[in-house]
Amino acid sequence: MSLDYDFDRAERQEKRKKFFLRFLGWLLALGSVIALAWGITQYTLELTNMVGDSMESTLSSGDTILINKLVYRIREPERFDVIVFQKSGKEHSYYSIKRIVGLPGETVLVSNGRVYINGELLDEPQVSEDMVLEGLAAEPIVLDEDEYFVLGDNRNMSEDSRYFNVGNVVSDEIIGKAWLRTNKFGIISKLNMKQNESEDKEENED
Repeated sequence: MSLDYDFDRAERQEKRKKFFLRFLGWLLALGSVIALAWGITQYTLELTNMVGDSMESTLSSGDTILINKLVYRIREPERFDVIVFQKSGKEHSYYSIKRIVGLPGETVLVSNGRVYINGELLDEPQVSEDMVLEGLAAEPIVLDEDEYFVLGDNRNMSEDSRYFNVGNVVSDEIIGKAWLRTNKFGIISKLNMKQNESEDKEENED
């Protein structure tokens, strides 16, 4: 009976086993990173670009926007939120960025260039011009329980809920809240606010 033992073969097998385990670990790590990136993109954060001048001077064409996709899983969209949405059943499939002014169940009217909600003049916090064209909102628009009325801050250069090609935004069409402007860093909800203008004047006077 031979008592010889092939140590070289055993060593090769051990090396192959270690290599396989390292390779498996690398695949699992890569899969985890891909799954995490997919989860973040699908449910948490996403980058998009502002196209056009409809949100001047809050956002400019070419600005890079970070979308918070998680916030509306926690709470409902609020008035004056700047949202990113994608219309369904329309010719265009690109993202649009506008500001919410009308909430579900409300009646929206645009008269003499100003917004009225349920017959009351809306006091808006952002800087924007009076509207020249009322569009569909020249007559009262009653929003359904899942609809929002949106406008661009650059009111006279914006295609928004006043027009047939956009119309009211349904909750399922909302991608998320426009959260950060990354190229010229700023929290979007704090940009172009009327109180900021008054503060700037005070600083200049000082």
